[in-house]
Amino acid sequence: MLQSTTQNLRFQAIQFLEKSPEQRLQFLQQLGIARYDFLTKMRLNEANINCIMRFLVNPNNLKFPNLIEADLSNLNLDEVNLIRGNLSKANLQNSSFKNADLLFANFTNADLRKADLQGATLNETIWLNALVDECQFGEGIGLTISQRKDLQLRGARFDY
Repeated sequence: MLQSTTQNLRFQAIQFLEKSPEQRLQFLQQLGIARYDFLTKMRLNEANINCIMRFLVNPNNLKFPNLIEADLSNLNLDEVNLIRGNLSKANLQNSSFKNADLLFANFTNADLRKADLQGATLNETIWLNALVDECQFGEGIGLTISQRKDLQLRGARFDY
């Protein structure tokens, strides 16, 4: 039974990722999770199939975005709301998160090389082992002084 449920979820996730962005948004609206409209931009690949499966398991109890190991690279995610999002091990290379709400987000082991976080709200974020080479932070809104220094040592760029 569990295997058939997992297979069914996998099939639904693949079907979702094969749809157009407009069709995906309509599906998210039907599930009551259209606030996660960034899912309409994801590519069809193994990492994102697994990610979408987590969203489909129980959409009625979805509180915070679980994006562990998701591939959100090269996407425009400006002004996205990922408050308390778990982006551990996520591929966020070359993505734009300008003016995004990323409060309490977990970027442990995430790849943010050449990402743009200018104007993003970053209070209480976790950056353990995150790759941030050439990541643009703008002023780094909400980061502590020690976080700034640590991120700069790892190649992050700040505007002052």
